[in-house]
Amino acid sequence: MDQPMRLQDRMYHDWLLPEEARSVRIETRAFVDEEVLPIASGLNTISESVHAFPGDLFQRMAEAGLFRIPFPADCGGKNLQYPLCAATVVMEELAYASDGLAAIYDDHCLLPGIALLSGSSSVKQRYLTPLMNGSAVACMAITEPGAGSDLRAETVQTHAELTGDAFVVNGHKRFVTNAPVGSFMTILCVINGSLTMLLIDLHAPGVTVGPPDLKVGNRAQLTADVWLENVRVHGENHLGEAGEGLRIALRALTWGRIVIGVSGVAMAQAALDECVHFMQKREMFGGKLADSQYWQFRLAEHATQISMARDMCYKAALRYDLGAGTPEPEMAMAKYYGTQVAGDMARDAVQIFGGSGYITRLGADGSTFKVEQIYRDCKIAEIYEGANEIQKRVIARAAFGREYVR
Repeated sequence: MDQPMRLQDRMYHDWLLPEEARSVRIETRAFVDEEVLPIASGLNTISESVHAFPGDLFQRMAEAGLFRIPFPADCGGKNLQYPLCAATVVMEELAYASDGLAAIYDDHCLLPGIALLSGSSSVKQRYLTPLMNGSAVACMAITEPGAGSDLRAETVQTHAELTGDAFVVNGHKRFVTNAPVGSFMTILCVINGSLTMLLIDLHAPGVTVGPPDLKVGNRAQLTADVWLENVRVHGENHLGEAGEGLRIALRALTWGRIVIGVSGVAMAQAALDECVHFMQKREMFGGKLADSQYWQFRLAEHATQISMARDMCYKAALRYDLGAGTPEPEMAMAKYYGTQVAGDMARDAVQIFGGSGYITRLGADGSTFKVEQIYRDCKIAEIYEGANEIQKRVIARAAFGREYVR
């Protein structure tokens, strides 16, 4: 298979990430080159169904230790000094091949995994261990039909009541990634008027998982609605203290927003690489398409934007690992700008490829085109884990202050 050159290696000089994270990149890229790139087109074009979930590849990711990266030694994790930096490069390498696969990693390992760190030792043993070894598939359930960006006790309609030593949960969650194949999920709900995080087995009585949603892109990433009707949850499955649900969710989303930003960077980089490779071969008007000064300058602009977005993502991850807590405004900038760069690059990439850029699968010979896959996949990154408009609001608040941006 004729793969384009990775221009990141030629044009980007990484002085920000610690050596530990660079080593993780080398290992992850070797895994992606061997295990993911040969099947990436299938992952990116398959139609959503339970059978579309790449279970064998998921297990090999676990065996490669990718699911142990964020966690400390006392949980069986890799105990890295810079875990978010490491997770950031894992997401970048996965998303370069398949953003759907990168989203599976985020929504299995990072979001519910970081939330689980707020649980008891027993909970971590029962749930975090199978998460890391791949014997269970994890999910995080936050969004509802009437609540997404606006997460308050007044808007979240999933409620739980303590009855004896168990919570009884009723509600309806939407867009729950991995739910059609999931084992358990961390869930944001309201208990006694405040937001709280619980952990629920998806096979418990009263839990109903809907069929996979059919989406524009990220086809390997399965999402579905989950209904909860009088679901009994053991009291120990309460994560953190009462009323800490939003704090736990936002801590997980700190990881999520940074890695979603870098997934945008990765898609943009892949689209840029595909374009340069194509333009150097495409004959047009007695020369190569690469001779066009318009597209030379246009791709030079994109290459600069990709580099700046990557710097922002790395900086946000590094600030977090160095103890900055929520690294604002860099986190919001990383998520917003990294994903916008992806959309801008993908749009031009489809234009450069012409008709082929609009084809999911060519009828004549079955050919697929990576830029079309990226064009479909990149849009969701501007929406989930904090829509880009929310990120701009956070950035504006840093500039003007909370008295102006509430």
